[in-house]
Amino acid sequence: MRNQLKRKDEIIEFLDEFKKYNSNINGLGGLDKIYDGYTFEAALERCLKKEDVKSYTTSSKCLGKTLLLIRESDNRIVGTINVRWNLNDEMLKFAGHIGYGVRPTERRKGYGKLNLYMGLIEEQKLGVKRVMVSCTTDNIGSNKTIIALGGILERTEVDTYDNTESNVYWINIDEAIEKYNNIYEQYILK
Repeated sequence: MRNQLKRKDEIIEFLDEFKKYNSNINGLGGLDKIYDGYTFEAALERCLKKEDVKSYTTSSKCLGKTLLLIRESDNRIVGTINVRWNLNDEMLKFAGHIGYGVRPTERRKGYGKLNLYMGLIEEQKLGVKRVMVSCTTDNIGSNKTIIALGGILERTEVDTYDNTESNVYWINIDEAIEKYNNIYEQYILK
């Protein structure tokens, strides 16, 4: 947790940019709970707890891991990825295996594809073969990103959680990684 606390101010600044631009915050695994009265430390602890099998296998919530997409040239957080597993049927309606977001001032620069690609790699490490990813129908950039990485539209319907019309896609992980490996592998630090 000490490493994440080193980036506390950067993460809050990242979150504040979404508020400034009145943009939806996705892929944070609950770090945005600071806007619901949680301290940063409490929101971080809640987020990290989602990786703990003992904490979540007995609840109706899924396990998850949140990663930061950091640009090497200036060490700036440009996006987040939330990888989820052990999803139940309810979660497979709209929540999906991967949530991701790119800060508003860094959009349309290719970070969305890189972000989703990294999420696919994390899911592959977990042994997952296909992932469900969803986004609202009016989120043109995210729809294009998902399709570019092999997303096949399964359905479009209203998500009753937030009453928004959403597209639900499925991606074959191995095919997507093979297609984009030559492009994105160079950006991933090992």
